[in-house]
Amino acid sequence: MKFDVLTLFPEQIKTNICESITGRAVKKGVISLNAVNIRDFCTNSYGKIDDTVYGGGTGLLIYSEPVYNCWKSLFEKEEDRPYTVYVSPKGSVLNQKKAIELSKKKRVCIICGHYEGIDSRVIDTICDEEISIGDYVLTGGELAACVIIDSVSRMIDGVLPNEDAFTNESHMGGVLEAPSYTMPSNWNGMAVPDVLLSGNDAAIEEHRRIASLVETWVKRPDMLDKIEVTESEWQKMLAMRRTL
Repeated sequence: MKFDVLTLFPEQIKTNICESITGRAVKKGVISLNAVNIRDFCTNSYGKIDDTVYGGGTGLLIYSEPVYNCWKSLFEKEEDRPYTVYVSPKGSVLNQKKAIELSKKKRVCIICGHYEGIDSRVIDTICDEEISIGDYVLTGGELAACVIIDSVSRMIDGVLPNEDAFTNESHMGGVLEAPSYTMPSNWNGMAVPDVLLSGNDAAIEEHRRIASLVETWVKRPDMLDKIEVTESEWQKMLAMRRTL
């Protein structure tokens, strides 16, 4: 899968993505990263990228033309046009469902605003959607772009060791992941549940299913409204929660 990022700070994107798991994926060619500097497409001779906002207001706004020219440089034929996302606090909030949807695209272009953002006309012209990573405002879109790339990349074949590395994690099935433990089996008086030491795969799987529901109930009860929980599961959840 190919990621294009249109930004004023391409090195910030490369520094974050070309490390750790995503960095190894880039080196293996499983994903590719093309971070392009919007400033290189300025139409003036002095590299001015922004100006004051019509109607007044604080801050500067990036011109439409360099963003458009930068985006157009990515492809020659319309069929090669990348799926284009603008990272913005106005967008729909990124969730696992959206990450899965984006992971099925062949090529995704992410546009990063800065200062007060980008002239709305070019965003309306070239973007397929706007995405936010939360209900807060950042100084620029670069960190948000990296979050999107990371969340999408991990579901692409070859990035993680196998599918289980992401399918059993929080949010994948609409619930949070069950609590996890490692050595020692008793730490500061807190013992690992006996069933996890039993070697009984069926019992362990059932425990983790109920534990994930309890974890969701305690930490994100709003998520339970979106899934079906049977009466039997509720009874097991109640019993488990009484032991916490």
